Amino acid sequence: MDLLTALDARRSVPSRLLAAPGPNPEQLLQLLSAAVRVPDHGKLAPWRFLTITGQTRLELGNLLAARALDRDPQAASAVIEKDRLRFSFAPLIVTVIAKLTPGHKVPEQEQLLSGGAVCFALLQAAQGLGFAAQWLTGWAAYDPVITARLGLADNERVLGFIHIGTASDTAPERERPDPRTLTSELRL
Repeated sequence: MDLLTALDARRSVPSRLLAAPGPNPEQLLQLLSAAVRVPDHGKLAPWRFLTITGQTRLELGNLLAARALDRDPQAASAVIEKDRLRFSFAPLIVTVIAKLTPGHKVPEQEQLLSGGAVCFALLQAAQGLGFAAQWLTGWAAYDPVITARLGLADNERVLGFIHIGTASDTAPERERPDPRTLTSELRL
């Protein structure tokens, strides 16, 4: 498959449709090696990875459910159960974490954008190896209690939880924007 065809075929598969098998350790290294080949001004490598697999996925779900109840004791049981199951479907979740260097000549915004490119490259690499994936964040990515439990330092931010596995069903296609309606030409 040529590159443009692969990009045109790219789509997210909802995490609830992801199942085993997921990438083995060698495939994971291959995915991560491809993902780090992104623009990185200043060669800072302003990101790192945290993998979530096995029983840890369920334990993290229980932590999310408990934290959701702390945040909103009146939350509906369906909302709490959704949080409990959030990480239970895909066999592998790769958390992409921004490692920001404040005050560097490369602005923090560019460091964040480099990390966002890592997230997207990881999605593409997963598809290239025959897996399906979805990039999610949600409230847990921004919650200080959860991010502390994930081991983030003060200068770090969750950029995405990349859920990777095998699609158990065909992912729905969605309507895409027409780039012609989004493009203008600068005239001075």
